Amino acid sequence: MASFEVIGGCKMKGELVPQGAKNEALQILCAVLLTPEKVTVRNIPDILDINRLISLLEDLGVEVVNEGRGTYTFQAKNVNLDYLKTSGYIKKAASLRGSIMIIGPLLARFGKAYAPNPGGDKIGRRRLDTHFIGFEKLGAKFDFDPANAFFTVEAKQLQGNYMLLDEASVTGTANITMAAVLAKGKTTIYNAACEPYIQQLCKMLVRMGANITGIGSNLIVIEGVAQLGGADHTILPDMIEVGSFIGMAAMTHSEITIKDTSFDDLGIIPDAFHRMGIQLERRGDDIYIPEQKTYEIERFIDGSIMTIADAPWPGLTPDLISVFLVVAAQAKGSVLIHQKMFESRLFFVDKLIDMGAQIILCDPHRATVIGNENLQLRPTIMTSPDIRAGVALLIAAMCADGKSTIHNIEQIDRGYQNIDGRLNAIGAKIKRS
Repeated sequence: MASFEVIGGCKMKGELVPQGAKNEALQILCAVLLTPEKVTVRNIPDILDINRLISLLEDLGVEVVNEGRGTYTFQAKNVNLDYLKTSGYIKKAASLRGSIMIIGPLLARFGKAYAPNPGGDKIGRRRLDTHFIGFEKLGAKFDFDPANAFFTVEAKQLQGNYMLLDEASVTGTANITMAAVLAKGKTTIYNAACEPYIQQLCKMLVRMGANITGIGSNLIVIEGVAQLGGADHTILPDMIEVGSFIGMAAMTHSEITIKDTSFDDLGIIPDAFHRMGIQLERRGDDIYIPEQKTYEIERFIDGSIMTIADAPWPGLTPDLISVFLVVAAQAKGSVLIHQKMFESRLFFVDKLIDMGAQIILCDPHRATVIGNENLQLRPTIMTSPDIRAGVALLIAAMCADGKSTIHNIEQIDRGYQNIDGRLNAIGAKIKRS
């Protein structure tokens, strides 16, 4: 189990370029299974989860060529469906949350798909009902083997249908959309997720020949087509990494420029940091964060305590809640952090409390942070429980007075590309061991 040794108190100065968006890449790479023609994908992040998915596609028979600098070509002309019943497939797919999104493309193109219960972060219940209810609406037969945690979905011919999703699931919307593009007739998906990840997926599918309208809204209409062709697609910068860098700059009192952020796709994220009192300036497509000694959390108009809560897009992405929580610890003022989606994501706060942060965990979904602008966090030894909490703990360690150790950094590597190397290049002191 690899670890980070972090020397806190180091100011950084310089430029950071965000990696390609992990959550978008997981969807886009699954979509290459929809066509036998070549698909080129650019700006793919070099992180564990994405590399595992690429390896899984190769084992399925997809021809994969690494063109360098984050660019790959994929050609799924000889997909081996028998591999889906092997122990090797089950082991790989079960270790990766994004593997669930190969079901939609395989079902659409080949009429059948199999998958184990996928892995991923242990952040509470992450049900898959939305995916399979959607497939059933399209005419597929679904079976779940609870003894082996294995899903089977089959359909001779998918038929378009109207559906109202029970939740605006990003992966559910992606999976159902990829199934519907080759279904017969019209599919209407209401309460669809509309994150930039979904918009990017739909735009690529349209370039491949799909007929999709309502992109960017929560009402997607898909007219099925007989087949799809190849495409060339560039993945957006990772908004979660952009937000992580903003919080990191503020807490370490660093002057940082985040380059090429695709600012217009960040939604409410910059404004949410403004409400935390963090100064940032848009410069073209870059974000400049000046060195600031303190930042003060706003209050609501009536004087009540600020609430930072996640919500479906265009609300605040839940993947940044952990960052906002740790940033609030050194702010002036207090804030209620409300993580609505996952009931275990806030449990990492006990490590922050050990470091001296004043946090009250109200329940599994809410924590009150009493900020202290003069707080000097204490160094400690901790373990990263998931990707986003891992980065929040890394930010805290970078602010502590002395050396902290973070174990299980494979969790961080699942979502952040060479994070230690990039931060060390601008002044951080992070040693991998």
